[in-house]
Parts: sequence; structure tokens; C-alpha cells
Amino acid sequence: GRDRIQVNRQPLRRARDLLGALQVTVFAPDDLALIKAGPQGRREYLDDLLVGLHPRHDTLRGDLDRILRQRNAVLKQAGGNPRPDAGIITTLDVWDQKLAETGTAVATAREELVVALGPELAAVYDRVAERAAHVGLAYQRSWDGPLASALAAARADDLRRGVTTTGPQRDDLVVTLAALPSRTHASQGEQRSLALALRLAGHLLLGAELGSPPLLLLDDVFAELDGDRSSALLASLPPGQGIVTTTGDLPAQAHPDLIVRVEGGKILP
Repeated sequence: GRDRIQVNRQPLRRARDLLGALQVTVFAPDDLALIKAGPQGRREYLDDLLVGLHPRHDTLRGDLDRILRQRNAVLKQAGGNPRPDAGIITTLDVWDQKLAETGTAVATAREELVVALGPELAAVYDRVAERAAHVGLAYQRSWDGPLASALAAARADDLRRGVTTTGPQRDDLVVTLAALPSRTHASQGEQRSLALALRLAGHLLLGAELGSPPLLLLDDVFAELDGDRSSALLASLPPGQGIVTTTGDLPAQAHPDLIVRVEGGKILP
């Protein structure tokens, strides 16, 4: 039947009310894609962090997704014709206005977050790498000037391609190491440490904003780090509850309060 959600035994009227009930920061081996892969994962990282900081951003993110779906549907109706009928043009005008307003709000919120995140990222990475590494963070818009003007300039191309080519859905978060793009110039070890530092920097921002640190989940991270980086990571972990999974031995510097062994999908006695 319908989903039923309770927090502290109190039913919630909407699933959205669950946002913020339990804040969790997760780092997993797949997070290497935060640095190494395309911009979508980095945009999602920023948007998830914004929702954690201020749950109202979930509405803004939903509005952007809805507007893009509607605008792209209208573009596809044009069938690649750069001069469609007046009805399509009128409808596009409406969605362009909505996208300009919502898209600008999303990009501005991301930019403000990146400004706050930059110093935290640099400090965390320096601790994990055990050296001053000159890490930089910048938000890169996919357009110049007002978004409304950029959408108007791109309309002919959008009609031809049947998709929205300008807006926050095409923006990127650029991470640099020693002033060079980490996606193309950092080693895999450096990229992995940067991805971890991004997660921990967001974790620290959330803890400062909420007054208590989120639950920290580290999924088999030591298998992907050498001994020195594992030791540095353990030394730089912020206070709070943490759960670590590993398929091998824990580093000697780890002193867990409880060890649970799992084999064949069952907890061993």
C-alpha cells in the first residue's frame, strides 16, 4: 500500500518531511567519479549538500527538474524545425521565463555553497595529504550574463537539437590541484584523496550548520588508500558517530568501539 513513515513514532504527512531527520555523510570507492567523471556527479554533490543544509532547496531542485522536462518536451514537439509554429514559440517563452528565474536561483545557491566549501576542502585535503597542496574550487556556469538572454541566444540550437543546452543542468564544479584541473592532471591517488576531502568538507559544513555532526559512513575506503593516506585520514576524521566497513584488516591507528564481523551475509557471534 502507501508508504508510511514515522520519526520518533510520530507519523509524517509527507515523505519530504523526512529530509533532515537523519543526516548522513557517505564515502565509498565509487566516489572517485566525483573528480574523475563528468560534471553530473559534481552537480548532484552540490545539490545534495544544499538540501542537507537547507531542506527547502529540495523544492527548488524539483522545480528545476520539472521545468527542464516541460521545456525539453516542447523542443521535441518542434521536430528539429528552427522556425516552429507560433504555439510552440509562445509556450517556449513561458518555460524560458520560468527556467531563467529558477535556474538563476539554483546557480546562485551553488555558487554561495562553493565559496563556503572552498576553505574547508583545502584544509581537509592538506590534512589527508599531509602537505600544503593548493586545492582550489570554482563553480563554472554554462552561460554568460542573464540566463534569460542566454536562453534566447541558444533557442535556435535548442530547437534543432530538441534539448535545453544552456542552464544550471550544464554547469560544473571545477576542482584544481596546484592550479591544474584535477580531473585531467591529478594522479588516481590524488583524485581519491580529493573525493574524500570533498565529502569530509561537506560533512564539516553540515555539522557547523546543524549544530551536530552527521553520521559518517566510510565504505571500504582503506582498500583504496595507501598506508600513509589511511593513517592521515584516521587522524583527520571529525568527531561524531562513524561506521567503517572493510573487507580486510583495519589500520593500526583505528580504535573502534565495536567490531562486527559479517560472513555469508550473517553477523558472526
